[in-house]
Amino acid sequence: MDDAAPGMVVRELDVDAEAADGHRYKLLARVPSVPRASLLWLPAMGIGAKHYLPFADALARRGVAVFLHEWRGAGSSELRAGRDSDWGYRELLTLDIPASEALVARHAPDVPRILGGHSLGGQLACCRLALSPERAQRLWLVGSGAPYWRAFPARTAWWLPFVYRFLAWLADFHGVLPGRRIGFGGHEARSVVNDWSRTGLSGRYAAAGVDVDLEAAMAALTLDVHAVVLAQDWLGPESSLRFLLSKLRRAEARIDVLDAAALGTRADHYAWMKQPQAVVRALLD
Repeated sequence: MDDAAPGMVVRELDVDAEAADGHRYKLLARVPSVPRASLLWLPAMGIGAKHYLPFADALARRGVAVFLHEWRGAGSSELRAGRDSDWGYRELLTLDIPASEALVARHAPDVPRILGGHSLGGQLACCRLALSPERAQRLWLVGSGAPYWRAFPARTAWWLPFVYRFLAWLADFHGVLPGRRIGFGGHEARSVVNDWSRTGLSGRYAAAGVDVDLEAAMAALTLDVHAVVLAQDWLGPESSLRFLLSKLRRAEARIDVLDAAALGTRADHYAWMKQPQAVVRALLD
């Protein structure tokens, strides 16, 4: 699994994408000449798709066609969140991800499909499959887990409810979360922050404006799940991942925990993105 497939040629694509409401962005892709699977990858909150290119390159050299979704308001997206420009999970789940899924089907047809994500991206991958379970046969999660405060170790759990309430208030007050100023989450739409903070406080997934019971739909999913935990990742500890996986009651799940020695870098929430080889090996094992 360490070496690229012999004779593999990888195409680098920047695909124009457009959601049903007119939102436009670029879907970054790495497509091998003979793909054996496709992966649509959903970034963490506030992280542009381009930061996952080392991950995409490493997987593509091993035969997986990787498509890096761009969140509304980040990177190549034509929108930016503001008081007069807002969206929540509903737009991300029902408009943007389906647009990327259609492009994956066009550029990598007739191969098994994987949906995956980092942090919030992993959570929304679960929610997306709850809405459309036929979209993928496998789910990959890295550094992901439910933000529910009770699912975190005690040293973290006690102050998380205050954080969720404060960030939701801050986003409403400013009309947008000023994540770059506070060092968390990027310049994020207030309704995304509100949807996320509600899950953090209640432990339940719901999207304002989406009538589907996401909890019940997640419980009905039957698919293989492979998750990677970074050993020193306080933002995505194994306990929060296990709480998220407990919602996928019928899924077959495997968890790999990677420490700094295995990764060759810090085992925190973000360092693996620049040095993804160990994560790739784990997911392909």
